[in-house]
Amino acid sequence: MYSHNDIKIEVIKNVKRCFLFLLMGLFIACQSDDDGPEPEKSINGFWLAADKGYIIEVNSDKNVLYNINTIGCSITDDNFDPEASFGIMLDQDLTNPNELIAISELSASDIKFTRLVNQNEFCLPDQIANTDDPKINFDHFWNTFNDYYAFFETRNVDWSQYKDLREQVTSDNFYDILEELVLQLEDGHVIIDDEANTIFIDSGLLSLFARLNLGLSGDFIIESGEDYDKLYGQRIETIRSKYLGDAFEIDERQNLAWGLISDDIAYMNVFSMAGYSSEEKNELATLNTLLDRVLNDLKESGVSKLIIDTRFNLGGYDMVSVNIASRFVNQERLVFSKKAKLGDGFTESTSISVTPKGDFQFTGDIVLLTSPITSSAAEIFALCMKDLPYVTIVGENTNGVFSDVLIHALPNGALIGLSNEVYSDAQGVVYEAVGIGPIDENRIPLFSNSDFTEEKDGGIDRAIEVLNK
Repeated sequence: MYSHNDIKIEVIKNVKRCFLFLLMGLFIACQSDDDGPEPEKSINGFWLAADKGYIIEVNSDKNVLYNINTIGCSITDDNFDPEASFGIMLDQDLTNPNELIAISELSASDIKFTRLVNQNEFCLPDQIANTDDPKINFDHFWNTFNDYYAFFETRNVDWSQYKDLREQVTSDNFYDILEELVLQLEDGHVIIDDEANTIFIDSGLLSLFARLNLGLSGDFIIESGEDYDKLYGQRIETIRSKYLGDAFEIDERQNLAWGLISDDIAYMNVFSMAGYSSEEKNELATLNTLLDRVLNDLKESGVSKLIIDTRFNLGGYDMVSVNIASRFVNQERLVFSKKAKLGDGFTESTSISVTPKGDFQFTGDIVLLTSPITSSAAEIFALCMKDLPYVTIVGENTNGVFSDVLIHALPNGALIGLSNEVYSDAQGVVYEAVGIGPIDENRIPLFSNSDFTEEKDGGIDRAIEVLNK
């Protein structure tokens, strides 16, 4: 079954997948703005997405993508090609093109760019920061988080007290200080990635290992990605041999596996919410073709009960999660809303519903397995499923990182990622930092010593008990 490499590498891939999605998976359409400046027919000029801190400069020679914060501007991409990146031609024969709406079928919300009458003052040629000076880079780092990070209060971090650390920053201790700060957030969507200096810092990794170790002791303790991989491999082998009897199906990209645990209980493991196609434009079409196949197999098998396993799913795209959830509802349901930090407030909220898809929707008894690994878009799937009357959650609370990853570049070229969006369920409850989980009687650790010594899966065992009640 699916080969799960070093968890840290998978986190990197997930973060960069979100970044590439932002830059490469967008469709740009023009909208009217009755309150804006007089329409211009040319697409050339400067366009601002205020809640993301992005400015696109479009001109006939070369296009540039900037990121801005309170104290300055850096270049994210100095040779930004909207036509190639967005996958379409930008038509200059536009009606009232004072707004650009970045839309992707993979995202649960759009990104709005508004035309700037004048070039942003922070992005004038002599104002663009391009330096290795550690103090200047610290200023950009601190201000970017101060401007766009949405969860200081939620994660009990007083960010303001660290502004003066710039005086202590040197070239030698720069990344040590940044690591010390971001580790306090314990946010798996907060990263620092400087490929040139082989630096990668994941704010949530140590706290994730701590959560995974709650059911472990001795030689089973996880201290590295290699330790996790070893236990993961044993667990997958147990599921494959003991619970599925080596009889299962898996898609060609090894993102989704399914089979029968008994004559009346099916098992479906969703390993990822991305990567179903090699091209983003075909992602949902490929996914839905696969889901047709899976649901047809469930229908033909005659099972009335299903275990959906997301315990090893690090996320991907929101709308992959929504499309999978659409196969388990028989009527349209509001499932979540999201908004982004904007200044001292937030953008307007976007609400997302799940609508039934396919010729057959499975609405029998379902157990959803979750764990601290269940992150990001996999948690969006949990948001979609948790309130269905026939769904029971078994396992542990999910990771608690729902926001898309907002990527900015520092003046030295390093990338920083952060959470700037707030997701809430249909009742308005926010699960950031807490995660979505089961009631106490269904709380089963992902890993435990007894699971490995007895070659069993406590989560699946409990799911079977729930379904057989």
